[in-house]
Amino acid sequence: MVRFSGILAALATATTLLTPIVTAKSTLRKEELRARQLEAVKRWQPVKRDVQATQNITFSNPKASEFYVDGKSIPEVDFDVGPSWAGLLPISANANETRKLFFWFFPPAQGGSLDDMIFWTNGGPGCSSLEGFLQENGPISWSYGQAKPTPNDHAWTKLSSMLWVEQPVGTGFSQGTPNITNEDQLAAQLVGFLQQFLEVFKELKGKNLYLTGESYAGTYVPYIASYIYAHPTALSLKLQGIWIADPSLSYDIIQEQVPAVDFVRKYENVFSFNQTFTAQIEAKAQKCGYTGYIQKYVTYPPKGQLPYPGNSSHISKDCDVWDDIFNAALIINPAFNVYRIFDTYPILWDVLGFPGSFEQVQVSPIYFDREDVKKAIHAPVSVNWTECSEGNVFTGRNGDTSVPSALSVLPGVIEKNNRTVIIHGTADFILLSDGTRIVIQNMTWGGQQGFQTPIKNDSFLVDGVGAMGTAHVERKLAYVEVVQSGHMVPQFSPKTAFQTMQYLLGFRANP
Repeated sequence: MVRFSGILAALATATTLLTPIVTAKSTLRKEELRARQLEAVKRWQPVKRDVQATQNITFSNPKASEFYVDGKSIPEVDFDVGPSWAGLLPISANANETRKLFFWFFPPAQGGSLDDMIFWTNGGPGCSSLEGFLQENGPISWSYGQAKPTPNDHAWTKLSSMLWVEQPVGTGFSQGTPNITNEDQLAAQLVGFLQQFLEVFKELKGKNLYLTGESYAGTYVPYIASYIYAHPTALSLKLQGIWIADPSLSYDIIQEQVPAVDFVRKYENVFSFNQTFTAQIEAKAQKCGYTGYIQKYVTYPPKGQLPYPGNSSHISKDCDVWDDIFNAALIINPAFNVYRIFDTYPILWDVLGFPGSFEQVQVSPIYFDREDVKKAIHAPVSVNWTECSEGNVFTGRNGDTSVPSALSVLPGVIEKNNRTVIIHGTADFILLSDGTRIVIQNMTWGGQQGFQTPIKNDSFLVDGVGAMGTAHVERKLAYVEVVQSGHMVPQFSPKTAFQTMQYLLGFRANP
């Protein structure tokens, strides 16, 4: 009886102690929540570099004025983005040239470098670089769910001048009939365009050039860089390095199929598959040689060349586990987004009409298909702009006939660059970060295969925030993984993308 009384007394005391805590939690007001969120947001604000303010670039060629864009008159943009130049230029000096690429050039903002120029291309193949401009790294940000455009705190124009180009021919506003079958031809046409661009904007000659892009740009950019290095007198620019995000570097069996089931295990609470389906895909992965592949072959350093499962880069229907997962994910979540797996139904509105895995029917017009927008940026009014081309930009029967870049030109480009950055969002399911690790460990550059030392967890330290993934540098190649980011890193994790670009340009010692 005494012992029971003691227990009751103890419980009463414990209840008394807990009461204020419960009360405090239940009365937490929205104002308090917002205050905490605003305090957290401060960590993600851009860090200013102490660099002397730069002046706007002026161009002596009278033709440049034909491309001038008034930064106060861009439709729906209620702030001044400063001067820029946009329009179409041909891919050669041929007087009868009908193939033209659309570009939008911005000089550096105050504090940015006048010595450098960053080139950006989206992937696809056939997807517009204006997506990157408006939703990733441009001075204007109009991302999913935003009611109107806002200034981009992490615009890459804060680092240097920027050149967004819709390429190859057949992409976006670009003009002419596609006639390429491989990446060497694509690179030649892009360099031809840059030659014409530099004739109009002569003051940009001699700048340090950085080639950047995402997704299929993992193929575009290394081939363009390789072409420039192979033709050193073709451009009056000094190529310094490349930056590619969530890149297509090898065959899909490596970058999608092998790591797919491991990815589902990692994010099992996001996919929410039942036990029966999970058992099915695990059995298929086992049968097809995917199970345990990473644990066995992705070692530091590698033990030799990494094999293809089944000794083939071809994916048989019986081994297409990636499609099985995608189809099942859509049943549970109709808005499942291969580009960022955390998205849920209903789909956020997108001013470009393409949020996530599929196009969106919407009442409001696609921004770059508006006549007033086209006129403001000197785009052809007659073109029906879409984010990704409905036609093929490669004319070969099987599309692009080039060998994937990691198996061909990328190693040599890394060796010639001052710095190379490969960055990957870990919440990307269209191209998986573990697949990129396989690609790197199977690639030989600088006299060695792969990274020689392991990639350490929590090694990517973001200024003012802390660990946001992994970062590893060997032999001029930096590989960065960004937690919580999907396929478009500058869109989903802009501060991390900005910091790695600072590294590429030599403004910081590590990513």
